[in-house]
Amino acid sequence: MHKIALVDDDRNILTSVAMTLEAEGFEVETYNDGQAALDVFNKKMPDLAVLDIKMPRMDGMDLLQRIRQKSAMPVIFLTSKDDEIDEVLGLRMGADDYVKKPFSQRLLVERIRALLRRQEARAGVVPEETDDNKVMARGQLTMDPLRHAVTWKGKDVALTVTEFLLLQALAQRPGFVKSRDQLMDVAYDDQVYVDDRTIDSHIKRLRKKMRQVDEEFSAIETLYGIGYRYNEE
Repeated sequence: MHKIALVDDDRNILTSVAMTLEAEGFEVETYNDGQAALDVFNKKMPDLAVLDIKMPRMDGMDLLQRIRQKSAMPVIFLTSKDDEIDEVLGLRMGADDYVKKPFSQRLLVERIRALLRRQEARAGVVPEETDDNKVMARGQLTMDPLRHAVTWKGKDVALTVTEFLLLQALAQRPGFVKSRDQLMDVAYDDQVYVDDRTIDSHIKRLRKKMRQVDEEFSAIETLYGIGYRYNEE
């Protein structure tokens, strides 16, 4: 049973998320601030932590910095709608993904499961292969869902869970257009409202990461007013 730590000063979030995760078979520990969590983490790390960014005593950024001094444990940030700067900084500091408030419980559970699968794959635990998690190769792109691994022209590309899901959705059918609504369904669900700009922002960051390993990357095409498509190279 995986142990998940929830760190947030909002008791309603702690209670509701803990109930959902326990119903999914996880063991859950909750903390009201970063310092309380760190005191326990110094004795034993959980398998994954979900951290709010803005908290009293010790915020999520400070807690992440302390965690990364000792552990590569997966960390998901909870961010408010206007915290894009914090998101970028958090990912640079070593957060694995982020989920915007308000969020759906299902979305968070899927992010947690994906990161735990990646962590197990790194540790040499090989889950059963299915049609949904087989390695996919599209031209210069290779995607391994079990290991949450992406390579472009043989070079590793580090993507968040959301970016991975969007790229996977586009690359599954090269040449076919995916509308923004279809891509929203991949990354979110109907319990959470996101506008077109949210998907555009994810695609922008995805392209930027691909171009860090290949300046001429152009496989993701924008069709203005329609959506995006992946062109196999």
